Amino acid sequence: MTQTTHLPIGLLTGKIVLVTGASRGIGAAAARLFAAEGARVVLASRGTAALGALVTEIRDQGGTADAVALDLADRAGVRAAVARVGELHGRLDGAFNNGAAIQTPGPLDETSDEDVEQQFEVNFRAHWVAMKAEAALMRQVGGGAIVNTSSIGSRRANPVLPAYGAMKRALNSLTESAAVTWARDGIRVNALTPGGTTTEMIDAWESATPGVVEQITASSPMGRMAEPVEVAQAAAWLLSDRASMVTGAIVPVDGGAGA
Repeated sequence: MTQTTHLPIGLLTGKIVLVTGASRGIGAAAARLFAAEGARVVLASRGTAALGALVTEIRDQGGTADAVALDLADRAGVRAAVARVGELHGRLDGAFNNGAAIQTPGPLDETSDEDVEQQFEVNFRAHWVAMKAEAALMRQVGGGAIVNTSSIGSRRANPVLPAYGAMKRALNSLTESAAVTWARDGIRVNALTPGGTTTEMIDAWESATPGVVEQITASSPMGRMAEPVEVAQAAAWLLSDRASMVTGAIVPVDGGAGA
């Protein structure tokens, strides 16, 4: 049984929302969904051509969208992307910090220093820098909500992707610490831990390790991987006012695979 299509209900009406890693996969699905739910979205990614096409698509459907080039490994660029939201809209209500650098699959002993550095830069430090900049802009309007994309691989041993899992687990801790630190500022911070999701990252992993898709599917109690929009739906709820008492949560979106 596959996921059903839900009609928009205005969950994010009037909100200014930044989406990083928006050119493909979960980020692109989130961009479309958030705009359909009434948000004015600012989309950030290295894939500027894909971003431009996505912005045009959203605008053609009556939404409000802008694009900004972003390399998550560039700390100054991350800050500039957040600042651009302020220039465009004067405030920031929500941020979906999404994006992943695929580590070459392999055991810890064969994981290179370069892989570890890349994972640190993209899957941890970029979130650290972005969250601080986002929170500073949100404070100007009395608060907001931040959602980080972590991974099911952060919740248990991850011998195939050890650096990736380690950085995502660190992101979970950072999410919880930020939630407690910024609660009195009206800023909620949560994270999602998706399981197997039909994205380009999984395609790359399958190419490097044939059979991984079959293995992930078999490990899911629901018997399938998630579609990117299903992860985006969880993010939309966490960014909305309907999740007003939810902060510091690490929310699984994995079809029960981590249960």
